[in-house]
Amino acid sequence: MLTQILNLIILLFVPFLMMGIIKKTKAFWAGKKGASVFQPIFDFVRLIKKDFVISNTTSVVFKITPIISIATAIAAALFVPLAFGKAVINIPAGIIVFAYTLGLGKFFALISAMDTGSSFEGMGASREASFTTIVEPAFFTVIASIMALTGNYTFDSLTQILDNAGNYGVLIIIFAVVALFLMILIEGSRVPVDDPATHLELTMIHEVMILDNSGSDLALIMWANSIKMFLISSLIANILLPQTLETYTFAGLYLLIMFAISVIIGTIESGMARIRMSHVFEFVFIMSSLALVVLSLVVARMFGG
Repeated sequence: MLTQILNLIILLFVPFLMMGIIKKTKAFWAGKKGASVFQPIFDFVRLIKKDFVISNTTSVVFKITPIISIATAIAAALFVPLAFGKAVINIPAGIIVFAYTLGLGKFFALISAMDTGSSFEGMGASREASFTTIVEPAFFTVIASIMALTGNYTFDSLTQILDNAGNYGVLIIIFAVVALFLMILIEGSRVPVDDPATHLELTMIHEVMILDNSGSDLALIMWANSIKMFLISSLIANILLPQTLETYTFAGLYLLIMFAISVIIGTIESGMARIRMSHVFEFVFIMSSLALVVLSLVVARMFGG
């Protein structure tokens, strides 16, 4: 019971801290002090207290999307092992429910952007949908390959790679972690795919989709987006940590990995520019390539070669 409560606290607050660490890291590399790592929490509370403005051209879709976004993000978290042991809902079909629960939130985000009647937001929705169609199959390929290798069709399989992959285990872990890290950058709207701080019309993707959102609606959307990044980072942590670790040791290393991922994201955003929009698809396809490498290694392990 205690571990489930701690998992809930981690789910609700660590995504904010990850965003704070990213901003703090970017400030460090820019030679600035930067805001506190708790600033995203303060910003969330400030936005929640504000009223929102809704255009007369929008329908009920636009009004319910922020609630659906945060609801789907939290619901998807029920299927992912967090800092303490198993997921709340640990079923063999967890990967499918997880992916399509997040997909439901993405679907409403896309149609909400188009519901405003703005061709500008429609452009962002089109780009976001294009990237998702490439990322989703790659995600299934990586996780399903690991599940097939371990014979365990729940997310618990992620901690069992070394026990089942033999000499291929380290390679599978490396390629799977890199593929999922690229997924964080793509789905989390981070550099080099997107830049959450940009307001250049021709380069915006996710930010342009939420230009009409304000107040508490904007707060919920930003929270949902940070939880999504947190959940993908959780999958990486579960791949890197063996299941033989003691519970609280696992939890401590889990949090360390989550914060390390945040520092790496902040460093990447500080050290490189966003790539040209025409080359974004080439970057996204890197994840697909890595997913196929994972699949090839798993097939080689299972059937020889």
